[in-house]
Amino acid sequence: MADAKPVLTDYRDGILQITLNRPERLNAFNEETHRYLRAALTQAQENAEVRAVLMTGAGRAFCAGQDLSDRDIRAGGEAPDLGHTLETLYNPLVRQIRELRLPVICAVNGVAAGAGANIALACDIVLAAHSAKFIQAFSKIGLVPDSGGTWFLPRLIGEARAKALAMTAEPVSAETAASWGMIWKSVPDADLMKEASVLAEQLANGATAGLALTKQLIQQASQQPLDAHLDSERDAQRTAGNTNDYREGVTSFLEKRPAKFNGS
Repeated sequence: MADAKPVLTDYRDGILQITLNRPERLNAFNEETHRYLRAALTQAQENAEVRAVLMTGAGRAFCAGQDLSDRDIRAGGEAPDLGHTLETLYNPLVRQIRELRLPVICAVNGVAAGAGANIALACDIVLAAHSAKFIQAFSKIGLVPDSGGTWFLPRLIGEARAKALAMTAEPVSAETAASWGMIWKSVPDADLMKEASVLAEQLANGATAGLALTKQLIQQASQQPLDAHLDSERDAQRTAGNTNDYREGVTSFLEKRPAKFNGS
């Protein structure tokens, strides 16, 4: 019998792999999925041995967004408070991914629709199988893109494309997403998890203290004028320069040997 948990975790060599595991529902979100996923991300943050996170989906999809079978209002019942849903479930999840002081890689193995697409875009580096598609499906049911969609899209691909995708719900292929700069790269389906795992291993073995600072700086760049951001870079570089990772990086360079970073 298949594992019934909606989210699976597997730790190996500094990498926590998180797999959305409702393949019969295309890994669509329900409240239980949110609880398990946020617990997995908390585990990654609190376990000092975890140095990178790799997120993917089971089966033929990454995530189809909200499970609408949980929100069936055909019987004439009261409409759910979707603002409350965002405030208590999706928004905390996006914030947790963005604030995690670890690199988060997303391997999109199939369709990423609605909130599923935007949760993927919240991650630090996104790889997608050639067969994957990104769909801002919200307009098809009379909603607006959420989970950061209206924030991520214009910053990644510009206002014109962001508006078109949000209003038409036109699917975007992985290769187009990569060419537009929406994601890092598109890879053959058979190579997706191998390439994502190699990348996760590379980052997990890297100077993760500096990587966390880099993530923070890039995420706040669009909200700061250049003068203020130069000050932020100064402060972050001061912090990085006092880490053991920096000392090890310089020492290994001078000694012509591979660096052995410990993230401190």
